[in-house]
Amino acid sequence: MESEHIKGAANKLAGKAKQAAGDALDNKEMQAKGKAQELKGKAQDAIGDAKDRLED
Repeated sequence: MESEHIKGAANKLAGKAKQAAGDALDNKEMQAKGKAQELKGKAQDAIGDAKDRLED
């Protein structure tokens, strides 16, 4: 499903941005939240891949 891939990409991008901001500000909490969001995006991408395989 395209929507899962789009959501995943958006979360990965936002997570990386939060991590970069956390690095720049030396903010460990922001870094952790960014990493969590990036992982959420990777999971959404994997779900999208699985749904794509089931549709084929």
